[in-house]
Amino acid sequence: MLAYILRRVALMIPTILGIMLITFAIIQFAPGGPVERVLAQLQGQQEGSLSRITGGQGDLGGGVARGGGESSKYRGAQGLDPAFIKKLEAQFGFDKPAYERFGKMLWDYLRFDFGRSYFRDVSVLELIKEKLPVSISLGLWMTLISYAISIPLGIRKAVADGSRFDVWTSAVVIVGYAIPSFLFGILLVILFAGGSFLQIFPLRGLTSENFESLSVWGKAVDYAWHLVLPLSALVLGAFATSTLLTKNSFLDEIRKQYVVTARMKGLTERRVLYGHVFRNAMLIVIAGFPGAFITAFFTGSLLIETIFSLDGLGLLSFNSIVGRDYPVVFATLYIFSLLGLAVNLLSDLTYTWIDPRIDFSARGA
Repeated sequence: MLAYILRRVALMIPTILGIMLITFAIIQFAPGGPVERVLAQLQGQQEGSLSRITGGQGDLGGGVARGGGESSKYRGAQGLDPAFIKKLEAQFGFDKPAYERFGKMLWDYLRFDFGRSYFRDVSVLELIKEKLPVSISLGLWMTLISYAISIPLGIRKAVADGSRFDVWTSAVVIVGYAIPSFLFGILLVILFAGGSFLQIFPLRGLTSENFESLSVWGKAVDYAWHLVLPLSALVLGAFATSTLLTKNSFLDEIRKQYVVTARMKGLTERRVLYGHVFRNAMLIVIAGFPGAFITAFFTGSLLIETIFSLDGLGLLSFNSIVGRDYPVVFATLYIFSLLGLAVNLLSDLTYTWIDPRIDFSARGA
């Protein structure tokens, strides 16, 4: 097993390198960029606004002298002093060739040095740490709640396969899966967050303004109260797949010969179900938990964060892409990719923990 883990860890290196290289290459040909963004904001503005746009780089403003119309590779640069353009390129690191910038980025990322945001006077790590509580709250609780619903429900549906309970719960699950989470989130806002009817739940943030003055119990209640609506919107469709997967896994196991033999020995249905069927049937479902969490953590919350004014990693990544804040874009991609690969390895190890008969170390290199 140790050899298998080491092989997987070794394979992470070229995988991460490939992901970063492809993304970096795409960025080089993508229209727009931080320099173009500054130039676009310069149009029609006074020289005094330049220091605010470029994060206070003092002497850059002196270079906004109008030149003789020299052509430039940047849109919006016509008429600007070429020396100013060069200073702007140096500020964002674009005065160096692409291969040199990519090599420096990799070396920095190996040391988890992600630099500073182009357009915010803060380090990228501080930005990510600031947004983590929202993403962790949404990803972790959504995964736990959806599994807490889907596993018992899937088992009950498998036992009662074809019954009226199975039919109407399947209809509810399918309808819930078909409704987009953001649409259900908007409906919850309208109904319960002061949209048009009741104002029972808060609409902004994870905590109230007086959170620090509350007791420990009061803080827990306040935190949970803020999460009710966004988690309800996310969980609605999240548990559908795992519910049907649980049901089908149990149905497949229940029909096997060892279950028939266990029943013939006189074991109770509960003992057969949870003493024999459960471990085999839940192998796929439980082993997929790390992957489900990482999916919810990274991709499942952008629209929900927007609707409920939750400033998490999803919204940070989206705004950074739109705003061409490349240090934040590459740092979040690097962290997401690294964690995703680690979680895939953890999923494989979870298989062996649930069923020791599985031995990945016996696989070829």
